[in-house]
This record gives sequence, C-alpha cells and structure tokens, in this order.
Amino acid sequence: MYSKEEAKKLKEQFWTSFGRFMSLVPNEDGLKINWVNYKTGIKHLYFRMEADHKTAKIYVAISHPDEGIRELMFTQFKEYKNVLHAELGEEWIWSENHYDEYGKNTTRIGIELDKNVSVFKAEDWPTLINFFKPRIIALDQFWSNAKYGFELFK
Repeated sequence: MYSKEEAKKLKEQFWTSFGRFMSLVPNEDGLKINWVNYKTGIKHLYFRMEADHKTAKIYVAISHPDEGIRELMFTQFKEYKNVLHAELGEEWIWSENHYDEYGKNTTRIGIELDKNVSVFKAEDWPTLINFFKPRIIALDQFWSNAKYGFELFK
C-alpha cells in the first residue's frame, strides 16, 4: 500500500507523463490542447479520464446542478449517439443517473477498461495510455462537430 502522499505523487507522475506524451498531438482543429484537462467550452460538461489502483475509465460527465438542464443536455447527446459511437468505434455505457463519490447526481457516458491495471504500476502505464489516447482523440473529433449543437447551454 502507498501512503496518501505517495499515491498522489504517482498519479501526478502518470498524468504528467500522459500530458507530455499527448502534447505532440494537436486537436481536430490543428491547435495545441491540454488533453488531460480537456475544455469543452460548456459549463458543467466535461470529458474525464480516471485511473486508480485497479481500473481506468473515460467518460463524458454532465454535472449541471439543475436536473432539467442536465436532462436536456443528456437528450442532446442522445441525438448524437450514433455519431459519437461511430467516431469512437465502440459503444459506451449511458447512465442518466450516476452518483459520484460525493453523492452528487450526474450523467455519464463512458467506458471502463476491462483489464486489471493500476496507475501505481509504471509497467501498466503503456496499457493506460493505449486506452486513453485513442478515446480522448475520438472525443475531440466528435466534439469538433457536435459542440455547435450544445451552444444553447453556454
């Protein structure tokens, strides 16, 4: 087991390494982008990547505090479902009601790595990178076109 501080440091090392690795990859529009902290430009709409001691996941999080607006945003994503899955090359899991670790109700569209991997093992980092890289790039490609359908939520 790692102390809280050691765990934090290892996670920071992974995300820093991933960020450096991805820094050479421009976004769909040819611009430099912070892939680790992807900005959608829509408040309460995030593309998230997480890794811990046994798994990794990537997802779209809709966390608007107003349930009605959150539902409208989710409905808008459903309109783009086929486009999203085509861009990703796989189907993701759609959860209209997901409770985060703080008990906050959010909406998620995402996928989890089906292998037992740990962000705390450097030997697992290539597997994690191979999981995250194509999916965050595909999300960016999707978002490059779909973002215009979400401008009313700005």
